[in-house]
Amino acid sequence: MSSTDPLRVGVIGVGSMGQNHARVYGELPDADLVGVADADADRASEIAARHDTRAMDRRELIEATEAVSIAVPTAHHYSTARECIAAGVHVLVEKPFVAEPSEGRELVALAEEHDVTIQVGHVERFNPAVSAVIDILDDREIIALDARRLGSPRERDIKDGAVMDLMIHDIDVMLSCVDEDVDLVNAVGAREGRYVDAQVRFGGGTVASLTASRVTQRKIRELTITARDCWIVVDYIDRSVEIHRQSPERYEPSDDARHTKFHSRVWRRGIESNEGIIEQPMVGGGEPLKNELAAFVECVRTGGEPVVTADDGLRALEIARTIDRLATDETREVDA
Repeated sequence: MSSTDPLRVGVIGVGSMGQNHARVYGELPDADLVGVADADADRASEIAARHDTRAMDRRELIEATEAVSIAVPTAHHYSTARECIAAGVHVLVEKPFVAEPSEGRELVALAEEHDVTIQVGHVERFNPAVSAVIDILDDREIIALDARRLGSPRERDIKDGAVMDLMIHDIDVMLSCVDEDVDLVNAVGAREGRYVDAQVRFGGGTVASLTASRVTQRKIRELTITARDCWIVVDYIDRSVEIHRQSPERYEPSDDARHTKFHSRVWRRGIESNEGIIEQPMVGGGEPLKNELAAFVECVRTGGEPVVTADDGLRALEIARTIDRLATDETREVDA
């Protein structure tokens, strides 16, 4: 591949999420969607026809591509990724990275051996609102985070529980905001793990509260952050950010941040009230999945480090597994 050639990409697993990967790859100018593969051959043919590409078996697709998205059920992430990596194909593995941390560590070692990139599909990291918040939080002292990811029961069958399917997104965002080791995890659950509340404490004293639900009759995707000098509200769905503060001090992006792809470049408005000032930064545009796949393609083409590395995916997985075990076993507290 020359520096100007599109990257030959494919998608393994074109169910609910994988078909969106196929759609987005078909829209990226630096990617050439050469094919899709799925255990359901009829579904693979349907999605291939929809996106003007070919349906292939997995081995044929691996031989034809330089990079693939893996969107098969979690139980098959390890075996599928291992086959791709051993063939020298770069992989974006949907979250959760793998079912067992030991599998992930083996994949990391194999990727190093074959000089292959692994990116983990924590798509919220590419939500423009999250990118803006990471910029805003630079050098701020975080006291607490509160994440809620709620929704009604899904019609399609999902093997992963609410923690692995939903909360793991917020665990990854939390870990990207707080660069400290976790020293305590507490969790409780209801309805066989379809509703879970978790509390996390970091070594430096920052605390986080996380809630994930598949039994709530309203879709909510929200993160609030209490910092020493402000309170920040993030709506993942609206891709909006509000900064509440008493002080008239305003946040301004750094010179480096002004050139960051998804950062908050300008302020929309500041609203004064009896409770202080509410600042609403302009948040960059773009579909999070398209931002994610574009970053993966660029990373493979340039040899850069992924925004969400395999190590990031493993760290989120280990905390998610602890929370899931506590919630489903009705245990109250363990060291992380």
